[in-house]
Amino acid sequence: MDTLAHLASHQTPYYLYDTELLASTLDVIRTEASKHDNYHIHYAIKANANPSILRQIAAAGFGADCVSGGEIKAALEAGFPSTSIVFAGVGKADWEIQLALESGIGMFNVESIEELNVIHDIAKKMNRYARVSFRINPDVGAHTHSHITTGLAENKFGIAKEDMVKVILQAMNMPHIVFTGLHFHIGSQLLEMDDFAALCTRINELQKELNQAGILAPNINVGGGLGIDYETPDANPIPDFKAYFDTFARGLKLRQEQQVHFELGRSVVGQMGSLVTKVLYVKHGKQKQFAIVDAGFTDLIRPALYGAHHAIENLSAETRLNALNSTKKESSSMEKYDVVGPICESSDVFAKDLLLPETRRGDFLIIRSAGAYGEAMASQYNCRPLPQAVLL
Repeated sequence: MDTLAHLASHQTPYYLYDTELLASTLDVIRTEASKHDNYHIHYAIKANANPSILRQIAAAGFGADCVSGGEIKAALEAGFPSTSIVFAGVGKADWEIQLALESGIGMFNVESIEELNVIHDIAKKMNRYARVSFRINPDVGAHTHSHITTGLAENKFGIAKEDMVKVILQAMNMPHIVFTGLHFHIGSQLLEMDDFAALCTRINELQKELNQAGILAPNINVGGGLGIDYETPDANPIPDFKAYFDTFARGLKLRQEQQVHFELGRSVVGQMGSLVTKVLYVKHGKQKQFAIVDAGFTDLIRPALYGAHHAIENLSAETRLNALNSTKKESSSMEKYDVVGPICESSDVFAKDLLLPETRRGDFLIIRSAGAYGEAMASQYNCRPLPQAVLL
């Protein structure tokens, strides 16, 4: 079956997942992380919770980073060991805390004193012991979109670094709490290693403060945040995990037997997913052309939510061009299109003034680098069905 026939064999829009690329990515992560005896990788399920994808990642030996009770259930069903699950989130409901304790998860990433008190009360009633790390806001700026910067001094996430020692000492005096370490996360889609180096510097400073108070953190969880190449996905299908892990190996001044945890999401699954959509109409305006497709922000919300960029290819047009002789192919021109969806909102736009080969009704467009925060954030607004997933 040729590529276009394969695309046409499924109802659009749908997600197309390249599980071979995922396998290669997981292999690189394992290889690079294994160079450091104390590194532990937890996959951030919020990036993509497709059950088949989760099973493949769990089978590769990774742990799980969860931010809801539903994600804990999904992780357990996919085969992640309960002891390798870390549970973060600013608003853990009582039933989620109970589920985590019943399941015997590895640790809670606690984000406030108020949360700590609730976890202790629930653990006491259940006669369980809650292993907790504290998410500390390192007040480190990150070179990324303001909506996905999370490590500044004042936001809904985490505990102010000034309160770190006080909170830990309080936890150590709670009979049903076991203090296990520190947790950090400064943001997402970070491509500059300097951001992670700055985090290392701040962690080292905070560790000195802990030592002065006679406190040792057995685990240092540095979160995730490593970005992917949205501009040229084929040029960089797998992020530079070597540079990423080496940055922490050089930058962190660890104490004896301290373990380092990573919560990788987008960098694991971002490039292995594409959203396949079909052109419904080509509308010719006075000054613009609109390629109206059957996918909308209900299927991929990132462009509408963040103004995020995704490379878009017209596979049908490329096939037509390849069928021409070289002279005609060289003389073919590109045209500008706004690629828009069918949702009744002006923000339902995937790209503006995008250069594509001549685009026609029925053409298949591929929206690249959509494996992370695509299917996972899909909605049924306008009573639209959720997009299906097809695995290569």
